[in-house]
Amino acid sequence: MRQAQKPVKATPLQVAKAVFWSFFGIRKRAAYEKDAVSLTLPQVVVAGIIGALVLVLSLIMLVRFITS
Repeated sequence: MRQAQKPVKATPLQVAKAVFWSFFGIRKRAAYEKDAVSLTLPQVVVAGIIGALVLVLSLIMLVRFITS
């Protein structure tokens, strides 16, 4: 009897890349299917919060730079 292999947990870089492309809504189907197996919910939540903070802070800094 063969035992099913455990999916390999995604690295922080892979999680960041998946969240980054998800912000833009651009995902290849093969990449999505691979991520669906290797990403865990806590990884995605933390990366999403960090990504959102970076995006918001970047926009604030850009607006302040332009308006100064």
